[in-house]
Amino acid sequence: MTADEGQYLASCRRRCGMDIITDILPFWLENGLDKVHGGIYTCLDREGGLMDSTKSVWFQGRFGYVASLASLQLGPDDYLEAARSAIDFLEAHCFDTDGHMYFAVTADGRPVQKRRYVFSECFAAIAMAEYGLAAGEPAYADKAVSLFKRILWMLSEPGFLPPKFEFEARGHSITMMLINVANVLRQVSDDPVLDAQIDKSIHELHTWFMKPEFETILEMVGPDGEFIDTLAGRTINPGHCMETGWFILDIAKSRGWAPDLVKMGTTIIDWAWKWGWDEPYGGMINFRDCRNFPPQDYSQDMKFWWPQCETILAALHAFEATGDAKYLDMHRKAFDYAFQAFPDVQYGEWYGYLHRDGTPAQTAKGNLFKGPFHIPRMMLKAIRLYDEILDD
Repeated sequence: MTADEGQYLASCRRRCGMDIITDILPFWLENGLDKVHGGIYTCLDREGGLMDSTKSVWFQGRFGYVASLASLQLGPDDYLEAARSAIDFLEAHCFDTDGHMYFAVTADGRPVQKRRYVFSECFAAIAMAEYGLAAGEPAYADKAVSLFKRILWMLSEPGFLPPKFEFEARGHSITMMLINVANVLRQVSDDPVLDAQIDKSIHELHTWFMKPEFETILEMVGPDGEFIDTLAGRTINPGHCMETGWFILDIAKSRGWAPDLVKMGTTIIDWAWKWGWDEPYGGMINFRDCRNFPPQDYSQDMKFWWPQCETILAALHAFEATGDAKYLDMHRKAFDYAFQAFPDVQYGEWYGYLHRDGTPAQTAKGNLFKGPFHIPRMMLKAIRLYDEILDD
Protein backbone atom coordinates (compact mmCIF):
# COMPACT_ATOMS: atom_id res chain seq x y z
CA MET A 1 0.00 0.00 0.00
CA THR A 2 1.37 3.39 -0.99
CA ALA A 3 1.43 6.47 1.22
CA ASP A 4 -1.31 8.06 -0.90
CA GLU A 5 -3.48 4.97 -0.56
CA GLY A 6 -2.98 5.00 3.19
CA GLN A 7 -3.93 8.66 3.39
CA TYR A 8 -7.07 8.03 1.37
CA LEU A 9 -8.17 5.14 3.61
CA ALA A 10 -7.46 7.24 6.70
CA SER A 11 -9.71 9.98 5.32
CA CYS A 12 -12.49 7.45 4.73
CA ARG A 13 -12.02 6.18 8.26
CA ARG A 14 -12.39 9.71 9.64
CA ARG A 15 -15.55 10.32 7.64
CA CYS A 16 -17.18 7.08 8.83
CA GLY A 17 -16.07 7.71 12.40
CA MET A 18 -17.50 11.21 12.40
CA ASP A 19 -20.78 10.38 10.66
CA ILE A 20 -21.66 7.34 12.76
CA ILE A 21 -21.24 9.30 16.02
CA THR A 22 -22.59 12.72 15.03
CA ASP A 23 -25.25 11.85 12.45
CA ILE A 24 -26.43 8.32 11.77
CA LEU A 25 -26.86 6.85 15.26
CA PRO A 26 -28.07 10.11 16.86
CA PHE A 27 -30.79 10.43 14.19
CA TRP A 28 -32.27 7.08 15.19
CA LEU A 29 -31.70 7.39 18.93
CA GLU A 30 -33.41 10.79 18.98
CA ASN A 31 -36.26 10.09 16.55
CA GLY A 32 -36.80 6.34 16.41
CA LEU A 33 -36.68 4.99 19.94
CA ASP A 34 -40.11 4.31 21.45
CA LYS A 35 -39.81 5.42 25.05
CA VAL A 36 -43.35 4.22 25.85
CA HIS A 37 -43.53 0.66 24.53
CA GLY A 38 -39.86 -0.02 23.81
CA GLY A 39 -38.30 -0.94 20.50
CA ILE A 40 -37.73 1.33 17.54
CA TYR A 41 -39.84 3.05 14.91
CA THR A 42 -38.44 3.28 11.38
CA CYS A 43 -41.19 4.96 9.35
CA LEU A 44 -39.70 8.46 9.67
CA ASP A 45 -39.94 11.41 7.32
CA ARG A 46 -37.05 13.57 6.18
CA GLU A 47 -36.81 15.47 9.46
CA GLY A 48 -37.31 12.41 11.64
CA GLY A 49 -41.04 12.83 12.20
CA LEU A 50 -43.12 9.68 12.69
CA MET A 51 -45.16 8.84 9.57
CA ASP A 52 -46.49 5.46 10.70
CA SER A 53 -46.26 3.81 14.11
CA THR A 54 -46.22 0.30 12.58
CA LYS A 55 -43.00 -1.36 13.69
CA SER A 56 -40.81 -3.44 11.42
CA VAL A 57 -39.88 -6.67 13.20
CA TRP A 58 -36.80 -6.91 10.98
CA PHE A 59 -35.59 -3.68 12.53
CA GLN A 60 -36.12 -4.64 16.11
CA GLY A 61 -33.45 -7.27 15.41
CA ARG A 62 -31.39 -5.21 13.01
CA PHE A 63 -31.21 -2.24 15.35
CA GLY A 64 -30.55 -4.51 18.32
CA TYR A 65 -27.57 -5.86 16.41
CA VAL A 66 -26.25 -2.48 15.21
CA ALA A 67 -26.62 -0.81 18.60
CA SER A 68 -24.82 -3.73 20.27
CA LEU A 69 -22.03 -3.54 17.69
CA ALA A 70 -21.79 0.21 18.28
CA SER A 71 -21.54 -0.39 22.01
CA LEU A 72 -18.65 -2.79 21.47
CA GLN A 73 -16.78 -0.42 19.17
CA LEU A 74 -17.74 3.02 20.44
CA GLY A 75 -18.53 2.41 24.07
CA PRO A 76 -21.43 4.61 25.27
CA ASP A 77 -23.96 2.83 27.46
CA ASP A 78 -26.93 4.40 25.67
CA TYR A 79 -26.21 2.22 22.64
CA LEU A 80 -26.46 -0.90 24.76
CA GLU A 81 -29.63 0.34 26.46
CA ALA A 82 -31.18 1.00 23.06
CA ALA A 83 -30.21 -2.49 21.89
CA ARG A 84 -31.80 -4.03 24.97
CA SER A 85 -35.00 -2.06 24.36
CA ALA A 86 -35.30 -3.44 20.83
CA ILE A 87 -34.52 -7.01 21.90
CA ASP A 88 -36.91 -6.89 24.85
CA PHE A 89 -39.70 -5.64 22.56
CA LEU A 90 -38.85 -8.33 20.04
CA GLU A 91 -38.99 -11.12 22.61
CA ALA A 92 -42.17 -9.82 24.20
CA HIS A 93 -44.24 -9.14 21.09
CA CYS A 94 -42.77 -10.43 17.82
CA PHE A 95 -43.09 -14.22 18.04
CA ASP A 96 -46.31 -15.98 17.03
CA THR A 97 -47.48 -19.03 18.98
CA ASP A 98 -45.97 -21.35 16.34
CA GLY A 99 -42.52 -19.87 16.90
CA HIS A 100 -42.52 -18.07 13.55
CA MET A 101 -42.00 -14.33 13.88
CA TYR A 102 -44.12 -11.52 12.51
CA PHE A 103 -42.98 -9.07 9.84
CA ALA A 104 -44.77 -6.05 11.30
CA VAL A 105 -46.56 -5.22 14.57
CA THR A 106 -48.30 -2.18 16.05
CA ALA A 107 -46.55 0.30 18.31
CA ASP A 108 -47.61 -1.70 21.37
CA GLY A 109 -46.81 -5.05 19.78
CA ARG A 110 -50.06 -6.39 18.30
CA PRO A 111 -49.66 -8.42 15.08
CA VAL A 112 -50.03 -6.61 11.76
CA GLN A 113 -48.42 -8.87 9.15
CA LYS A 114 -46.70 -12.21 8.91
CA ARG A 115 -44.72 -13.33 5.86
CA ARG A 116 -43.39 -16.66 4.63
CA TYR A 117 -39.74 -15.74 5.20
CA VAL A 118 -37.45 -16.30 8.19
CA PHE A 119 -35.60 -13.01 7.88
CA SER A 120 -37.16 -11.66 11.09
CA GLU A 121 -35.69 -14.66 12.89
CA CYS A 122 -32.28 -14.17 11.27
CA PHE A 123 -32.08 -10.56 12.44
CA ALA A 124 -33.32 -11.49 15.91
CA ALA A 125 -30.59 -14.13 16.19
CA ILE A 126 -27.74 -11.76 15.30
CA ALA A 127 -29.14 -9.17 17.70
CA MET A 128 -29.17 -11.64 20.57
CA ALA A 129 -25.66 -12.85 19.81
CA GLU A 130 -24.14 -9.38 19.47
CA TYR A 131 -25.99 -8.13 22.54
CA GLY A 132 -24.80 -11.12 24.55
CA LEU A 133 -21.24 -10.29 23.53
CA ALA A 134 -21.56 -6.57 24.26
CA ALA A 135 -23.40 -6.96 27.56
CA GLY A 136 -21.46 -9.97 28.78
CA GLU A 137 -24.67 -11.98 29.11
CA PRO A 138 -24.09 -15.52 27.78
CA ALA A 139 -27.76 -16.41 28.10
CA TYR A 140 -28.36 -14.41 24.93
CA ALA A 141 -25.82 -16.53 23.07
CA ASP A 142 -27.84 -19.59 24.00
CA LYS A 143 -31.02 -17.89 22.80
CA ALA A 144 -29.35 -16.97 19.52
CA VAL A 145 -28.16 -20.51 18.79
CA SER A 146 -31.53 -21.97 19.76
CA LEU A 147 -33.26 -19.58 17.39
CA PHE A 148 -30.76 -20.40 14.62
CA LYS A 149 -31.60 -24.08 14.96
CA ARG A 150 -35.28 -23.16 14.85
CA ILE A 151 -34.64 -21.26 11.60
CA LEU A 152 -33.04 -24.33 10.05
CA TRP A 153 -35.97 -26.45 11.19
CA MET A 154 -38.52 -24.06 9.70
CA LEU A 155 -36.65 -24.02 6.39
CA SER A 156 -36.48 -27.81 6.21
CA GLU A 157 -39.85 -28.84 7.65
CA PRO A 158 -42.20 -29.67 4.75
CA GLY A 159 -45.28 -27.48 4.73
CA PHE A 160 -44.28 -25.17 7.59
CA LEU A 161 -43.41 -22.19 5.40
CA PRO A 162 -45.77 -21.59 2.46
CA PRO A 163 -43.93 -21.90 -0.87
CA LYS A 164 -43.28 -18.73 -2.83
CA PHE A 165 -43.98 -20.45 -6.17
CA GLU A 166 -46.02 -23.44 -7.26
CA PHE A 167 -42.81 -24.96 -8.61
CA GLU A 168 -39.74 -25.81 -6.54
CA ALA A 169 -37.03 -23.18 -6.51
CA ARG A 170 -34.11 -22.06 -4.35
CA GLY A 171 -33.44 -18.47 -3.31
CA HIS A 172 -30.11 -16.67 -3.10
CA SER A 173 -31.15 -14.36 -0.23
CA ILE A 174 -31.61 -16.90 2.54
CA THR A 175 -28.69 -19.02 1.33
CA MET A 176 -26.22 -16.16 1.68
CA MET A 177 -27.86 -14.68 4.78
CA LEU A 178 -27.32 -17.88 6.76
CA ILE A 179 -23.56 -17.47 6.24
CA ASN A 180 -23.54 -14.10 7.96
CA VAL A 181 -25.95 -15.12 10.71
CA ALA A 182 -23.86 -18.17 11.55
CA ASN A 183 -20.67 -16.10 11.43
CA VAL A 184 -22.05 -13.56 13.91
CA LEU A 185 -23.12 -16.38 16.21
CA ARG A 186 -19.66 -17.95 16.01
CA GLN A 187 -18.41 -15.05 18.13
CA VAL A 188 -20.36 -16.41 21.10
CA SER A 189 -20.75 -20.12 20.38
CA ASP A 190 -18.71 -23.04 19.07
CA ASP A 191 -21.80 -25.12 18.29
CA PRO A 192 -20.87 -27.23 15.22
CA VAL A 193 -24.19 -26.37 13.55
CA LEU A 194 -22.77 -22.94 12.72
CA ASP A 195 -19.73 -23.99 10.68
CA ALA A 196 -21.78 -26.78 9.13
CA GLN A 197 -24.31 -24.28 7.81
CA ILE A 198 -21.59 -21.93 6.57
CA ASP A 199 -20.02 -24.78 4.60
CA LYS A 200 -23.43 -25.88 3.30
CA SER A 201 -24.39 -22.38 2.13
CA ILE A 202 -21.01 -21.79 0.47
CA HIS A 203 -21.30 -25.12 -1.34
CA GLU A 204 -24.82 -24.27 -2.53
CA LEU A 205 -23.76 -20.83 -3.72
CA HIS A 206 -20.82 -22.27 -5.63
CA THR A 207 -22.69 -25.26 -7.06
CA TRP A 208 -26.14 -23.85 -7.75
CA PHE A 209 -26.18 -20.05 -7.84
CA MET A 210 -22.88 -19.04 -9.44
CA LYS A 211 -23.30 -19.05 -13.20
CA PRO A 212 -19.97 -18.59 -15.04
CA GLU A 213 -21.78 -18.53 -18.38
CA PHE A 214 -23.43 -15.27 -17.29
CA GLU A 215 -20.69 -14.21 -14.87
CA THR A 216 -23.13 -13.68 -12.02
CA ILE A 217 -25.05 -15.11 -9.12
CA LEU A 218 -28.74 -15.49 -9.88
CA GLU A 219 -31.45 -14.70 -7.33
CA MET A 220 -33.42 -17.86 -8.05
CA VAL A 221 -32.54 -21.29 -9.46
CA GLY A 222 -34.15 -24.69 -9.69
CA PRO A 223 -33.80 -27.33 -6.94
CA ASP A 224 -30.49 -28.55 -8.37
CA GLY A 225 -29.30 -25.18 -9.65
CA GLU A 226 -31.16 -25.35 -12.94
CA PHE A 227 -31.35 -22.09 -14.88
CA ILE A 228 -34.95 -20.85 -14.98
CA ASP A 229 -35.29 -18.88 -18.20
CA THR A 230 -37.98 -16.44 -17.03
CA LEU A 231 -37.93 -12.82 -15.93
CA ALA A 232 -37.68 -13.89 -12.29
CA GLY A 233 -35.16 -16.64 -13.02
CA ARG A 234 -32.86 -14.28 -14.93
CA THR A 235 -32.79 -11.62 -12.19
CA ILE A 236 -29.43 -10.33 -10.97
CA ASN A 237 -29.34 -8.29 -7.77
CA PRO A 238 -25.86 -6.69 -7.74
CA GLY A 239 -26.24 -5.48 -4.15
CA HIS A 240 -26.98 -8.99 -2.91
CA CYS A 241 -24.01 -10.26 -4.90
CA MET A 242 -21.69 -7.72 -3.27
CA GLU A 243 -23.03 -8.69 0.15
CA THR A 244 -22.46 -12.36 -0.60
CA GLY A 245 -18.92 -11.61 -1.73
CA TRP A 246 -17.89 -9.94 1.51
CA PHE A 247 -19.68 -12.54 3.63
CA ILE A 248 -17.49 -15.18 1.96
CA LEU A 249 -14.33 -13.10 2.36
CA ASP A 250 -15.17 -12.67 6.04
CA ILE A 251 -15.22 -16.47 6.36
CA ALA A 252 -12.01 -16.74 4.32
CA LYS A 253 -10.30 -14.35 6.74
CA SER A 254 -11.41 -16.38 9.76
CA ARG A 255 -9.92 -19.45 8.10
CA GLY A 256 -6.48 -18.01 7.48
CA TRP A 257 -7.38 -16.49 4.12
CA ALA A 258 -8.40 -19.82 2.59
CA PRO A 259 -7.41 -19.41 -1.10
CA ASP A 260 -10.50 -21.10 -2.52
CA LEU A 261 -12.80 -18.81 -0.55
CA VAL A 262 -10.78 -15.70 -1.46
CA LYS A 263 -11.09 -16.63 -5.12
CA MET A 264 -14.81 -17.32 -4.80
CA GLY A 265 -15.52 -14.10 -2.92
CA THR A 266 -13.51 -11.86 -5.23
CA THR A 267 -14.97 -13.52 -8.32
CA ILE A 268 -18.49 -12.76 -7.10
CA ILE A 269 -17.49 -9.16 -6.36
CA ASP A 270 -15.90 -8.76 -9.81
CA TRP A 271 -19.04 -10.07 -11.45
CA ALA A 272 -21.31 -7.83 -9.36
CA TRP A 273 -19.28 -4.76 -10.26
CA LYS A 274 -19.48 -5.58 -13.94
CA TRP A 275 -23.26 -5.91 -13.84
CA GLY A 276 -24.09 -3.27 -11.24
CA TRP A 277 -21.83 -0.24 -11.52
CA ASP A 278 -23.46 2.55 -13.51
CA GLU A 279 -20.56 4.14 -15.35
CA PRO A 280 -22.42 7.13 -16.81
CA TYR A 281 -23.97 8.25 -13.50
CA GLY A 282 -22.08 6.38 -10.80
CA GLY A 283 -23.53 4.12 -8.12
CA MET A 284 -24.82 0.56 -8.10
CA ILE A 285 -28.14 -0.05 -9.82
CA ASN A 286 -30.79 -2.38 -8.47
CA PHE A 287 -31.46 -5.14 -10.98
CA ARG A 288 -30.20 -6.59 -14.23
CA ASP A 289 -31.34 -9.44 -16.45
CA CYS A 290 -28.63 -11.99 -17.19
CA ARG A 291 -29.67 -12.11 -20.84
CA ASN A 292 -29.78 -8.32 -21.00
CA PHE A 293 -33.54 -8.18 -21.43
CA PRO A 294 -35.28 -5.29 -19.66
CA PRO A 295 -35.69 -6.26 -15.98
CA GLN A 296 -39.22 -6.65 -14.69
CA ASP A 297 -38.83 -4.65 -11.47
CA TYR A 298 -39.94 -1.02 -11.82
CA SER A 299 -37.00 0.15 -9.67
CA GLN A 300 -34.47 -1.66 -11.86
CA ASP A 301 -32.23 1.33 -12.62
CA MET A 302 -32.70 3.26 -9.38
CA LYS A 303 -29.98 3.76 -6.79
CA PHE A 304 -31.00 2.40 -3.39
CA TRP A 305 -28.93 3.12 -0.29
CA TRP A 306 -28.05 -0.42 0.69
CA PRO A 307 -26.27 -1.72 -2.47
CA GLN A 308 -23.89 1.24 -2.15
CA CYS A 309 -23.11 0.25 1.44
CA GLU A 310 -22.51 -3.38 0.50
CA THR A 311 -20.26 -2.38 -2.39
CA ILE A 312 -18.14 -0.17 -0.13
CA LEU A 313 -17.66 -3.07 2.27
CA ALA A 314 -17.13 -5.69 -0.42
CA ALA A 315 -14.42 -3.68 -2.16
CA LEU A 316 -12.68 -3.01 1.14
CA HIS A 317 -12.75 -6.69 2.10
CA ALA A 318 -11.39 -7.60 -1.34
CA PHE A 319 -8.57 -5.07 -1.04
CA GLU A 320 -7.63 -6.43 2.38
CA ALA A 321 -7.72 -10.01 1.07
CA THR A 322 -5.67 -9.42 -2.09
CA GLY A 323 -3.89 -6.06 -1.92
CA ASP A 324 -5.03 -5.55 -5.52
CA ALA A 325 -5.30 -1.84 -6.31
CA LYS A 326 -8.35 -2.44 -8.52
CA TYR A 327 -10.39 -3.07 -5.37
CA LEU A 328 -9.17 0.14 -3.80
CA ASP A 329 -10.30 1.95 -6.94
CA MET A 330 -13.66 0.15 -6.71
CA HIS A 331 -13.95 1.22 -3.09
CA ARG A 332 -13.05 4.81 -3.94
CA LYS A 333 -15.72 5.05 -6.65
CA ALA A 334 -18.40 3.48 -4.46
CA PHE A 335 -17.48 5.46 -1.34
CA ASP A 336 -17.19 8.81 -3.09
CA TYR A 337 -20.49 8.33 -4.91
CA ALA A 338 -22.43 7.21 -1.85
CA PHE A 339 -21.12 9.90 0.49
CA GLN A 340 -21.81 12.59 -2.10
CA ALA A 341 -25.25 11.46 -3.28
CA PHE A 342 -27.07 10.02 -0.26
CA PRO A 343 -26.43 12.11 2.90
CA ASP A 344 -29.02 14.76 3.72
CA VAL A 345 -26.84 17.65 4.85
CA GLN A 346 -29.83 19.62 6.14
CA TYR A 347 -31.69 17.11 8.29
CA GLY A 348 -29.22 14.27 8.70
CA GLU A 349 -29.06 10.56 7.83
CA TRP A 350 -29.25 9.34 4.23
CA TYR A 351 -31.92 9.37 1.58
CA GLY A 352 -32.86 5.84 0.67
CA TYR A 353 -34.11 6.05 -2.88
CA LEU A 354 -32.51 7.95 -5.74
CA HIS A 355 -33.35 8.09 -9.41
CA ARG A 356 -30.68 6.83 -11.77
CA ASP A 357 -29.25 10.35 -12.11
CA GLY A 358 -28.81 10.64 -8.33
CA THR A 359 -31.75 12.92 -7.55
CA PRO A 360 -33.97 11.84 -4.61
CA ALA A 361 -37.06 9.88 -5.62
CA GLN A 362 -38.51 10.57 -2.16
CA THR A 363 -37.14 12.03 1.04
CA ALA A 364 -38.27 9.71 3.85
CA LYS A 365 -35.46 8.43 6.05
CA GLY A 366 -37.12 5.14 6.86
CA ASN A 367 -39.95 2.69 6.32
CA LEU A 368 -40.46 -1.02 7.04
CA PHE A 369 -37.37 -1.85 4.92
CA LYS A 370 -35.04 1.11 5.39
CA GLY A 371 -33.80 1.99 8.83
CA PRO A 372 -30.70 1.78 11.04
CA PHE A 373 -28.93 -1.23 9.58
CA HIS A 374 -27.03 -1.14 6.27
CA ILE A 375 -25.57 2.34 6.75
CA PRO A 376 -24.39 2.01 10.38
CA ARG A 377 -23.28 -1.58 9.81
CA MET A 378 -21.21 -0.44 6.85
CA MET A 379 -19.62 2.39 8.82
CA LEU A 380 -18.85 0.32 11.91
CA LYS A 381 -17.42 -2.60 9.96
CA ALA A 382 -15.51 -0.31 7.60
CA ILE A 383 -13.91 1.48 10.57
CA ARG A 384 -12.63 -1.85 11.84
CA LEU A 385 -11.33 -2.81 8.39
CA TYR A 386 -9.62 0.56 7.85
CA ASP A 387 -7.86 0.17 11.18
CA GLU A 388 -6.71 -3.35 10.38
CA ILE A 389 -5.44 -2.39 6.92
CA LEU A 390 -3.71 0.77 8.12
CA ASP A 391 -2.10 -1.04 11.06
CA ASP A 392 -0.86 -3.92 8.91
